[in-house]
Amino acid sequence: MTLPRTVVFDLDGTLVDTAPDLIAALNFVLDREGMPPVPLKSARNMIGAGARKLIERGLEVEGRAMSVEDVNRLTKDFIDYYAAHIADASRPFEGLEAALDELAAQGCRFAVCTNKLEWLSKRLLDQLGLSGRFSAICGADTFGVSKPDPVILQQTVARAGGDLATTIMVGDAGPDVGVARRAGVPVIGVEFGYTDVPIADLKPDRLIGHMRELPAAVESLSKVSSRT
Repeated sequence: MTLPRTVVFDLDGTLVDTAPDLIAALNFVLDREGMPPVPLKSARNMIGAGARKLIERGLEVEGRAMSVEDVNRLTKDFIDYYAAHIADASRPFEGLEAALDELAAQGCRFAVCTNKLEWLSKRLLDQLGLSGRFSAICGADTFGVSKPDPVILQQTVARAGGDLATTIMVGDAGPDVGVARRAGVPVIGVEFGYTDVPIADLKPDRLIGHMRELPAAVESLSKVSSRT
């Protein structure tokens, strides 16, 4: 069996269930503006396009329009609050570390490609004790582009010392499937993440409902790659 050298993961909704802390930060800034909190359950699918977009979606839910300057201010306040509370309730999805152990034992290396800011991504993974597992952790500000622009995935793989020809992307939403397609790499979709469009509708190459299924999905895609 020939496994890919590099498995690249999205972060929010794929590696880590970050929704509780992200929505807490959103509700912090909404409360300061005199707006009611957004319920966690309904807000989960607003996550995934970065802090500013999350705030814009939160304002939209409340029917509030704000100037660019005000949204900039709220975004800064959000990031300051979130950075201080980044791992209060965020936890790796069940089965993640066992899956990484199994894949690492088969020779895989790992990287993170996220639309979260790089320093916030590193802080989160540091606090969860996961940073050392990844050869590269790259965010929306690392290369100046965000998913689904293929450059962010191409450069993440390069920084990790990998090769696109032996890379698999793992993610929970449209930007992850999109970046993989544009970069020409296969993609595994996770069903437990944050997306307003069901991940199955986006037609990833493989679909998993739990991290325990990840090693087998990677193996099956590796066999396909080895035959082409």
